[in-house]
Amino acid sequence: MKFNNIKLFAITILVSLTAYNCSDDDNPTGPTGPNFTGTYIQQDQMGRPAVNTVFVSGGMKDAFNTTIPSQQSATFQSMFQTNLEALSPAYNDPTDANALTLTSTQFTGLLATDVLNVSLDGTTTFYDGTNVLTGRALTDDVITVELLLIFGGEDFTENLGLSNDNVDANDKAFLTSFPYLASPW
Repeated sequence: MKFNNIKLFAITILVSLTAYNCSDDDNPTGPTGPNFTGTYIQQDQMGRPAVNTVFVSGGMKDAFNTTIPSQQSATFQSMFQTNLEALSPAYNDPTDANALTLTSTQFTGLLATDVLNVSLDGTTTFYDGTNVLTGRALTDDVITVELLLIFGGEDFTENLGLSNDNVDANDKAFLTSFPYLASPW
């Protein structure tokens, strides 16, 4: 009988604790959704794929990644230009330009502001022969376009071995509805 009283007492305590912890009060103790208070710090920027990776010198990655885009061109354009001219023989002469008719100074001024431009009322593409940097469609061959603009010269015929990544399509077809990207495997 004494053992049954102990069991009954233990069950009563467990039920009381459970009822207390599951009370319907106005002070939730669990997750309530995202908390956006506090201080957030920019860690990385990649508006245009590979641009940050290629043109920002190693010791300047953190500084570039934490600089707001409106200040990037003034701060980093000369570094981008130095790196572009050292990398690409298509810009051997200060008057050399790419297929967009941009000299190394003009082109790196554009590249140093690492944002993805988006056309709200026109064609969305990285480059389609007519429209340039008006957004990015999933099927755009962004790296080849960047290589052409860096190495291809005025008409995309210079440095042909450096002007194509030879990846002409995704390994899986894109979906026709959201989320559009195919599953990874």
